[in-house]
Amino acid sequence: MTLAGVVLALVAAAVGVARLVTVGPAATDRLPHLGGLPPVEHAVSRFHVRWYTVTMIFLAFDMEMIFMYPWTVVVATMGTTAVVEMFLFLAILLAGVLYAWREGALRWT
Repeated sequence: MTLAGVVLALVAAAVGVARLVTVGPAATDRLPHLGGLPPVEHAVSRFHVRWYTVTMIFLAFDMEMIFMYPWTVVVATMGTTAVVEMFLFLAILLAGVLYAWREGALRWT
């Protein structure tokens, strides 16, 4: 069997399994559970554009944490150089947050 035949067989198997485990129409008639309250808007409704800015700021702080965890492991062996580099990195992130604050990205009104 050629590689194309194997790939075609795998795709056909995946489609078959997907059709077997698909949720029937009876389960989609029920309301989704949202803390016991009925939904007030559609699940695929659009978000306000301000949320994208908040998301970018969150990602900046998330990246800060990703870089700080390995830094804590090597700071003892690297010494003062690692501390200076981390404070420089934090200063760059702080400059980004101050810029977002100045531009009104954190203002909700």
